[in-house]
Amino acid sequence: MDYALLSQRDAARLLNVSPRTLESWRRRGVGPLYVVYSSRCVRYSGRDLHEWLEERVTRKTSHIRRQGSRE
Repeated sequence: MDYALLSQRDAARLLNVSPRTLESWRRRGVGPLYVVYSSRCVRYSGRDLHEWLEERVTRKTSHIRRQGSRE
């Protein structure tokens, strides 16, 4: 079982997004799962990041809600 945890910076690099994007996703509850040691220490499981990515693989964009829409 893989228990390796990645820093926010390393997780952002893996997902090809900025660390600020990960912070925003955490606030909105839309990003990958994460572990909180303290308010200044957040880690991501490599396995969780890959699973989160796999859940988002798609061939079309019609299912993506527009930001601010009320569906």
